[in-house]
Parts: sequence; structure tokens; C-alpha cells
Amino acid sequence: MQSNDTDAKRSRDLVEQLKRSQIYRDYEQAFRDTTGLPINLRPIEAFNLPHHGDPNENPFCALMAKTNHTCSACLQLQKRVEEEARLEPKTLKCFAGLCDSAVPIRVGENLVAFLQTGQILLHKPNAEQFEKTTRQLIKFGADVDMKKLQEAYFQSRVLGKKQYESIIRLLSIFAQHLATLSNQLVVRETNAESPTIARARVYIADRHAEDLSLDEVAKAVNMSAFYFCKMFRKATGMTFTDYLARVRVEKVKNLLLNPHKRISEAAFEAGFQSLSQFNRVFRKIAGEAPTAYRDRVQAA
Repeated sequence: MQSNDTDAKRSRDLVEQLKRSQIYRDYEQAFRDTTGLPINLRPIEAFNLPHHGDPNENPFCALMAKTNHTCSACLQLQKRVEEEARLEPKTLKCFAGLCDSAVPIRVGENLVAFLQTGQILLHKPNAEQFEKTTRQLIKFGADVDMKKLQEAYFQSRVLGKKQYESIIRLLSIFAQHLATLSNQLVVRETNAESPTIARARVYIADRHAEDLSLDEVAKAVNMSAFYFCKMFRKATGMTFTDYLARVRVEKVKNLLLNPHKRISEAAFEAGFQSLSQFNRVFRKIAGEAPTAYRDRVQAA
């Protein structure tokens, strides 16, 4: 996903929908209760501290967020961790030695959001590390009560490296579920669009298994192909071809829930004209090969 205003807005809208979903709310609560760590689902290009105000926020980080200089340092770390986590989970340490992690949520080749957690130490807090942190704070010119800060720092959660890696792995698995849900939301989204585009979606849903063309759909909703293409792209954020491909991929996913359905049968039943085209499109949209998807859902 390109980092521009349109993509950032779509990401924000999608994150709001995901946060309202029952699966996200259930997982969020279970994650907090089980790990005691903060968790946040963030859109791309978000310029705020992800865990400030979180019930599980690290008390040291909460104090840091109240001073301008240290808040700026934390924001710079967030920017770095998200830049480096566009393709895979990434963990970075701040000047105080605390870890922050971001897990990308990708729909095929597109980055749509991040799951984030952290504010933990991978070793027991010690006086040497705190003194080093204090010297850095003095360089920042931070105005903070050092006694309170020290108390808060030594209250930081400490996790073993393997334990923390397992937590990030859990977030990665959940990110795959959210990616699937994101794709479904894109396909099903009907809010704030014209009745004509809504009719076009219904027409596509009913005839996606056929050799469907843009001209045919435009004619069905009484629009010129040029104007329909423009309006459809504006309403869905996708070309007609990309949207049709997503509808067909969702159909294949549903068909593959049947363990007796062959992948080739599912592909042709959903409207793909060749297996090479199907494999290429499925991998692009789902982020994995059809066989890998089938193996994963059957193992779940």
C-alpha cells in the first residue's frame, strides 16, 4: 500500500471496522488478561504513541509520555519500528532498553495496519541501565521527577526472550485472521456508496463465476464503461478487475472448507479461466499459495 493520504484514510477506516468486530474485541481482551501487556491495532501513518492510556501501559512509559522531549524520542522509535515492520514483525529497543514491537497486517501485497505491543524489558532492570537512561534524559532536557521515574522503571515487566518471541508469534497468527477479515470487509463494504455501485456489487456477486467484463457490468447498471470505471474505483478503492478477483478468491476460500473439493475445481467454479492465473491472483490477494491456505485451515 502506498503511503499517501488516500491509503492512510482507507487504513484508518478499516482499522475502525476491525476494532468493532467481535473477533478483535475478544482477542484484545484475552491478550491483555493473559499477557498483562498493552495491545493496539493501528492504521498506517499513525503519528501518536500506541499505548498511551492503555490499561496495561508501562508506568515508566506513561511518565515519559508527559514530557515533550522524551515523547518525541518515543514517537521517533514508533516511526522506526513501523518502517521496519512493513513486511514482517519487528522489535526495537528504546533509549531506556524497553522493547516495542509491531506486526504487519497485510492483505496480499498491501500493508493495511499494524498490531503493536511491548514496553517490556528482556532483562531485570538494574541501576547501571537506569543511570544510563538518566544521563540521556538530562541530555534531552526532560523535566521529570527522577525518584518517581526510578520507581516506575523498576516496575517494568520483564519477560524472557523466548517468551516474548512466542507472544509476537501469537500476534502474527492473529494478524493473519485480521487480514482475512479485512479482505472480506473490502468486498462487502456498502456504506456511503451510490445505489448504482451497490447494484454493481450485487451483479458481480451473482455472476462472478461467469466470464464477466467491465462493459457488461457497466451496461447492467446503465452507465458508460468509462464513467462506471471511474465511479467504481472511487467507491471501492479498487479497479473492477481487482475487485472481481477478490470476490472470486473469497469464493474459493469458502469452497476449500470442503476437504473433498479439489483446488482446481474450486478455481474454475469461482470463475477463474486458468490455473496459472488463479495461482498468481490467489497468492497476491491471500498472501499464500492455495495449497498452503488449505493446509492451514484444515489444520486449525
